Amino acid sequence: MGILDFLTGEFIDVIHWVDDTRDTMVWRFEREDHEIKYGAKLTVREGQAAVFIHEGQLADVFTPGLYMLETNNMPILTTINHWDHGFKSPFKSEIYFVNTTRFNDLKWGTKNPIMLRDPEFGPTRIRAFGTYSVRVSDPAKFLVEIVGTDGEFTMDEISYQIRNIIVQAFSRVIAGAGIPVLDMAANTADLGKIIAAEISGIVAEYGLIIPEFYIENISLPTAVEAALDKRTSMGVAGDLGAFTQYSAAEAMTAAAQNPSGGGGMGAGLGMGMGMAMAGQMAQAGPWGVAHAAAPQTPPPPPVEHVWHVADNGETKGPFSKAAIGRMAASGGLTRDTHVWTPGQDGWKRAEDIAELAQLFTVLPPPPPGA
Repeated sequence: MGILDFLTGEFIDVIHWVDDTRDTMVWRFEREDHEIKYGAKLTVREGQAAVFIHEGQLADVFTPGLYMLETNNMPILTTINHWDHGFKSPFKSEIYFVNTTRFNDLKWGTKNPIMLRDPEFGPTRIRAFGTYSVRVSDPAKFLVEIVGTDGEFTMDEISYQIRNIIVQAFSRVIAGAGIPVLDMAANTADLGKIIAAEISGIVAEYGLIIPEFYIENISLPTAVEAALDKRTSMGVAGDLGAFTQYSAAEAMTAAAQNPSGGGGMGAGLGMGMGMAMAGQMAQAGPWGVAHAAAPQTPPPPPVEHVWHVADNGETKGPFSKAAIGRMAASGGLTRDTHVWTPGQDGWKRAEDIAELAQLFTVLPPPPPGA
């Protein structure tokens, strides 16, 4: 390096950071012997923060903007009362740039199943996975609690710790929620908000926040899912007998499609199953569900007619047939009395209705010419 380059480097300093990666959270500005020139220009862009460390102590945090590094605007350095115009800098300091944008599409999931007590299935194990985003909310705290003196800190270095926090909070919330497993899919949004609130209180101690948290899937163990699928299939079949017949028919179809697998034994087995199926289907209803022969019941009795009687322009009734019979015996109903019953076309004389005409045959009619 020539003398001109050396002199230029000693008297002019522009400090900034342009991040070309997608996972860098903190980056330290590197200078020879950590020398920051008096009056150096510090550029902090949007989505960044700069943390100034002087002699091992946190001096200040700079938000987006352009700054001139001088003792009069940096309180911790006010003890420096002179400026040496030589080639030695009075600032033996470090500057850490912190990425304050969101880190999105980060994965989380339960490494081992979570035990819970389901109201319907009893003790059950579930697994879950999803995504979340994280952002640095307090650069100074994040640097002190997590980064330390790491010159380049990436998201991978803390993502495992955050996943552990998420899984712990998820296990605690899901075990105490009391939501049936079959209803969890309809409540993932509410569960996500509760879990995000639980996580936020913990990661805030690291200077982080969780802006977004999503539960993509909650699943049961393979054996439980298989039993649930079989239970669903039986519910669709509607009857255990029909389900058995369906399973037997499927087995017959498979045996017919693979005649070499069992030879004559497979054919004989298929024929025997077919004959058994035929016997069952002979007693089956229109939907193929076998049922026991129900005893025959007598038909319901016929509905008794009720009658209305016309008397001097007024309608009386309704009267049962027994009441009409008593009226005929007492003379209150004669052959010429007009009667009507529901379904009858207009009023008719009692003797013109076969059902009532029988009431007047108990006594002899009046003799002719009387």
